[in-house]
Amino acid sequence: MSSVPESQRLRREVSPLELFYDLVFVFAVSQLSHHLLEYLTWRGAAETAVLLVAVFGTWAYTSYEATLLDVHRDVTRWMIVIVMGLGLFMNAAIPGAFADRAWAFVIPLLAILFFAGAVTALAGRTDALREHFRRTLVWMALSAPLWIVGAAVSSGSRLWWWAAAALIDLTGTWLAHPLPGRTLSGRELAFDAEHMLERLRLFFIILLGETVLTAGRAMTEAPVDIPSVLATAGVFTALVCLWAAYFGGGEDVITTAVTTSTDPVRSVRLGVNSAYLVLAALVALAVGSELVIAHPTGHGSTTLALLLFGGPALYLATTAWFFGTTAGGAWKERLLAATTLAITGVAAIWLPPLASLALLDIILIATAAILTRAHRRLTTSLKTAVTR
Repeated sequence: MSSVPESQRLRREVSPLELFYDLVFVFAVSQLSHHLLEYLTWRGAAETAVLLVAVFGTWAYTSYEATLLDVHRDVTRWMIVIVMGLGLFMNAAIPGAFADRAWAFVIPLLAILFFAGAVTALAGRTDALREHFRRTLVWMALSAPLWIVGAAVSSGSRLWWWAAAALIDLTGTWLAHPLPGRTLSGRELAFDAEHMLERLRLFFIILLGETVLTAGRAMTEAPVDIPSVLATAGVFTALVCLWAAYFGGGEDVITTAVTTSTDPVRSVRLGVNSAYLVLAALVALAVGSELVIAHPTGHGSTTLALLLFGGPALYLATTAWFFGTTAGGAWKERLLAATTLAITGVAAIWLPPLASLALLDIILIATAAILTRAHRRLTTSLKTAVTR
């Protein structure tokens, strides 16, 4: 059981300032999608992945810190505002990060990480919290030289330096920034798990919203004909199904599982870890959707298959892992759907894009319906187990 007294367990609503902060990342997701669309190669995908790890890492760190510090404190509010401003400059540099704007990307990135980490290391309410963020700063200090060297070298070798830096940052987040003999004990922290879960839910809606905007922009540039209209409707249907695959009772499952967990910090950390892959999946789907709307009756390709089917498959496989480790259920249905998408996606190499989109919608509609029922059963089971 948690050793944090009930009186110290925090319960706060998501503040308007936090929602305002999240809007900066609508811009970031759009920039990442455009970068991948412009460079539809394996190298372009790797560049997008590295930038994604860096960008989402700043959101995750700052959101954790705001949750732990209490957003109603002046020091927390100022931290969020300053990070939001720095994030705007960082995200604006995404298109040229691997060209002539490397420093414009790296300087705000490192400023965000070290500034927010230092604020929490100094202003944390408990010794355990301050000590944890001092460890976080050590991990950041390990990756910072690689980000700096990557910005200084030629664009050809920059990817390797930045990939190594991103791997260190990702590993630190995944493992909760341990040092020898010093690890995070979530049971000792007064942590508002429900608040952070709500932040993740709202961020997921932002990601889906950006994909809707991408479809809308593609539609404005496409001819107003039946294939283009059907393609846009198909993309919208796929997004609604992905929304329903979680919000069709899935949020009740996770909330119940996390709030009854003996270590809610671990559960939320798993959610943040999975969000990296969810973001990658939705960026891939956004780019695939734009390609389908632009050329609905064109030729299929391996690239389109990977984006249009690989994105949703990655999303479902990732959430299968999250539901399995957090709630112990509703993961087999997701894994089966992800496997079905992976197998069916092979046909998209040869089928016209509009036909591939129709297959995607059929699978996702069935998946959303099955998961909605599975979520209801699992929520009832979890609540029954708590009352026993």
